[in-house]
Amino acid sequence: MTTASTIRAWAAQAAHQPLVPFSYEPGPLGAEEVEIRVEHCGVCHSDLSVIDSEWGPAAYPTVGGHEVIGTVVAIGAQARGLRLGQRVGLGWNCSSCMSCPSCLGGQPQLCRVAQPTIMGHHGGFAERVRAHWLWACPIPDGLSAAKAGPLLCGGVTVFSPFLNLDIKPTHRVGVVGIGGLGHLALKFARAWGCEVTAFTSSDAKRDEALQMGAHRVVSSVDPDAMKAIRGRLDLVLVTVNVMLNWKALMSTLAPKGHLHLVGVLPQPMEVDALPLISGLRSVSGSPTGSRQDIDTMLEFAARHGIEPQTEHFPMSRINEALDHVRAGKARYRVVLDADFDQA
Repeated sequence: MTTASTIRAWAAQAAHQPLVPFSYEPGPLGAEEVEIRVEHCGVCHSDLSVIDSEWGPAAYPTVGGHEVIGTVVAIGAQARGLRLGQRVGLGWNCSSCMSCPSCLGGQPQLCRVAQPTIMGHHGGFAERVRAHWLWACPIPDGLSAAKAGPLLCGGVTVFSPFLNLDIKPTHRVGVVGIGGLGHLALKFARAWGCEVTAFTSSDAKRDEALQMGAHRVVSSVDPDAMKAIRGRLDLVLVTVNVMLNWKALMSTLAPKGHLHLVGVLPQPMEVDALPLISGLRSVSGSPTGSRQDIDTMLEFAARHGIEPQTEHFPMSRINEALDHVRAGKARYRVVLDADFDQA
C-alpha cells in the first residue's frame, strides 16, 4: 500500500479566477477508501459551475474533476472488489452512507449524504484522488482509458434514463442538444435500437448528429418541423441547460411519453397541465446513475464501441482547457491528461 502524504492538484482560489497549483495533505486512508492515481480527467460543465460558485458559494480552495480514469495505488483494509494496479473510473459521487433506504435499495446516487467528488472534497484535477470503494468503477478492457472519463458523468447521466424509464428498442427517442451529453445520448439511443431524432437550433450540427446515430435531425426553432413530429416520441431527453419552447417539445410526445431533463436549467420551466393529463405524459429528471447503472453503461459502451468525441489538453494547460469549455468550443468533451511528473 502506497498512499500519498501530499497530493498535488490544480485549485480555484476564488470564483472566475485561473486555477493555480495547490498541494494538500489527505491524511490517513480510510478503511473503506481507495486511492487512485489519476491518468486522465474529463472536464464537465458542472466543474465550471462549482469552481465559479454558480450553484452557491464554493468552499475554496476547490479542486474540480469528476470524470476520472486512473489506477488503484492503495486500498483500505475494508475496501471490497478492487486490486492494486486496477484501472478504475470515478464520477460525480465519491461516497454514500451505505445504510439509508436509497443506498440499501440500490440507488446510492440518491443518498441524502452522498459526497460529491468536487464539493467538500478534492477531485480529479490532481495527481491522486480518494473515494469509497463502491464508487471506484472498474473500466472494461474494451474502452480507451484516454477517452473513457466523460462516460463516468456525462455518459451515465444520459444512459440511466434508458434503464429507469424502461425505454425499449421499439421506442422513438428525441435528444435535445448536440453537445457534451447530447452526442453521447445519440450514440446510446442508436445502439439501444431506438428510432432517434436529434433536436438542434444549429443547422451546422446536422451532419454530425446523423453520423453520431440520429435517423433524422429536426430544427427546434422551426415551428413547421416541430409540428411534423407532433405526438411521435416516447422519450425526449433534454441535455442542455438553457430555456426552451417547452410547449413545442411537449407536443412531440406520444401518449405515455416522457420529457426528461438531465441539464440544470437556469430558471423554473412552465409546463401546461392538460397535455400531461390527457396523454398520461410526464416531466421528470435525473442526476447521475447508481453504481450498477455505471457498470451496465460501461459494459454496453465497450460492447458497442461507444466513446465520447474528445479533445485533449495536458493538465498543466488546465486553464486553457477550462476557457475552451466556457467558450462553448469543445467538440464535444475535453479531457485532461495528467502530467505532474513533467511539471
